[in-house]
Amino acid sequence: MSPITVGLVGTGYAAKARADALKTDPRSRLIAIAGHNLSSAQAFGSSYDAEALPAWQDLVERSDIDLVIIATVNRDHGTIARAALEAGKQVVVEYPLALDASEAEALIQLAATKNQLLHIEHIELLSGIHLAIREAVGAIATPFYLRYASLASQRPAPQKWTYSPELFGFPLVGAVSRIHRLTDLFGWVSRVTCQARFWCDSGHGNLDNSQLSSSELYTSCLCTAQLQFKSGLIADVIYGKGEAIWQNDRSLHIQGEKGAVLVDGQQGKLVLADETRELDMGSRRGLFAQDTGKVLDYLITGTPLYVTAQSSLHALKVADAARRSAELGRSIELEEGA
Repeated sequence: MSPITVGLVGTGYAAKARADALKTDPRSRLIAIAGHNLSSAQAFGSSYDAEALPAWQDLVERSDIDLVIIATVNRDHGTIARAALEAGKQVVVEYPLALDASEAEALIQLAATKNQLLHIEHIELLSGIHLAIREAVGAIATPFYLRYASLASQRPAPQKWTYSPELFGFPLVGAVSRIHRLTDLFGWVSRVTCQARFWCDSGHGNLDNSQLSSSELYTSCLCTAQLQFKSGLIADVIYGKGEAIWQNDRSLHIQGEKGAVLVDGQQGKLVLADETRELDMGSRRGLFAQDTGKVLDYLITGTPLYVTAQSSLHALKVADAARRSAELGRSIELEEGA
């Protein structure tokens, strides 16, 4: 069988990891790259023997491309995915599928109507950390509370698109993987309450979400969201980055009726009444290659993927509810099955 031909949109870290994975899998062939500009695409493509194109529009229109992989700024994910689907391509997109949940839902419906792949990558669900947490949670009976913190001190704050409301989106939308990890473990969320603060260099000081200019880079952000799951579990999710964050914190503490799962960085333990057990957290290496391999398995043999578009959509709806809660100053109820 001829290799699946691939066009890649993006030239950053995730795009490089994708290109490396494609290069080592004989079932695929990367033939075209589109980046922020032609020069960046040319520099990137030269390492992979792939043609550099002036714009992503040129890439999705190519008749010799079977699969489009989208690994560029969050703002453009939905627009490129729609164009690729309408051009008859199979599509892989790094999360989030779109910055707007209704747009994401429409794209999933479009892919289903056209019987085409729309895979929203979430490599963290393949990680040893996630698999260890999933296994350990079964030992603590009913989980009733968790605290999930993702705080990154960056001084000075980088002048990057990840600090742009327009390009990255609302922080918990752009970093929807934090919420998706929890919904993958614990199911559906019924209520969301969120607060968000931002700091800018322009002298505006401490701003809430409604005061932040979409075109201005911020130097710090902090979001705190409380999720109420349909199971009764309460989750406090904390996400922040930048100069106002003084200490890194990557932790997930889950309290259950018969024990706790405590993860700090790359270390984890299961605490029970009669023992404390260290968790084997595995490795984060090779996750993009795993995801790429699973996509090719699906396209060639029909092997089911490890994540569904509907589960990704629910996580995005929860993140969008956090955005609306921060803007409106009240809790947001999610409809049954949303």
